[in-house]
Amino acid sequence: MKYLVMIYSDDTLLGALPEGEFDTMMHGCFMHADELQKDGHLHDSQQLEAPATAKTLRVRDGRVSVVDGPFAETKEYLGGFNLIEAENMDEAVRIASEFPWSRTGAIEIRPVRDMNAVRRRVGA
Repeated sequence: MKYLVMIYSDDTLLGALPEGEFDTMMHGCFMHADELQKDGHLHDSQQLEAPATAKTLRVRDGRVSVVDGPFAETKEYLGGFNLIEAENMDEAVRIASEFPWSRTGAIEIRPVRDMNAVRRRVGA
């Protein structure tokens, strides 16, 4: 089963890291990601640009609205993700817990819906 591991960051906590610690954490993440990929657990991994570079789009009553930045104003923002393969949620949590980013934000693990099953159900 696939799981999306979403990495939420808090700039206050990231900024409080000792000099060089962020790069050390990133290096460890790349090494860990390489191992997960070799073991068949990691399908994709991407880091996102800062929330200030985002646009939020909504369509209401046929009108399109586009605003700068993320929709929610929170301290934590989605900074990146990993798409992993795990037997169950417990294994997905174990894999996610090996990334250090819970120290500077939060990690959300969510099962990925089987879109082929949805396609079949809706006849698409």
